[in-house]
Amino acid sequence: MLSISNLHAAYGKVEVLHGISLDVPKGKVVTLIGSNGAGKTTTMRAISGMIKAKAGNVTLAGVDVTGLASHKIARAGLAHSPEGRRVFATMSVVDNLLLGAFPRFTRMRPRGDIKQDLERALELFPRLKERQTQLAGTLSGGEQQMLAMARAVMLNPEVILLDEPSMGLAPILVEEVFRIISRLKAEGVTMLLVEQFAAAALNVADYGYVLENGRISVHGPAEKLKNDPAVKAAYLGGGQH
Repeated sequence: MLSISNLHAAYGKVEVLHGISLDVPKGKVVTLIGSNGAGKTTTMRAISGMIKAKAGNVTLAGVDVTGLASHKIARAGLAHSPEGRRVFATMSVVDNLLLGAFPRFTRMRPRGDIKQDLERALELFPRLKERQTQLAGTLSGGEQQMLAMARAVMLNPEVILLDEPSMGLAPILVEEVFRIISRLKAEGVTMLLVEQFAAAALNVADYGYVLENGRISVHGPAEKLKNDPAVKAAYLGGGQH
């Protein structure tokens, strides 16, 4: 569904990704784990067109989207829930969600039943349902994270990129976020997940890749990675869920 081949990306002259390759099959959850500065967020940004790849290919549902502008990649069916949430603070919760469906309103993506999908998103995120008329900027950090995820769902995408959905959240909200990811997975939503809580990510994922200094160091079924001594020592130690 989403295939990354030999991807190189840089900020200015500093190359961050040194030729990474990974696959996200349809209906699966794949996680990308690694320490801070390994290049996880850069990978997400290069996939969604927020930064231009220096080399390599990004293929979405059989279509080469390498080098396309972000809005064109979104139209092709890639939704990105970015690190730091980036909700539209002066707009209501519902208006933020409807903006997520914008390419469907303009017929750039199959329209489907937007009203029904809005109701589904609010059912999936009950906190948002309670606050649907509230301005997004007045929500708590956890609620804004849920809004960013729900906005991505509203595209009715082929693939969702989730970048650090638990960052800065209280433990009870981290559990809520992963409950929602599990529910989306059960509904067959294809996801690439970057997450600081490696153990929680591997618990929900089908397959995992470990990124070290801009290169994939090891990859395999999530269950296998959870039991890999090197992965356990580096990423599944103290404080991880």
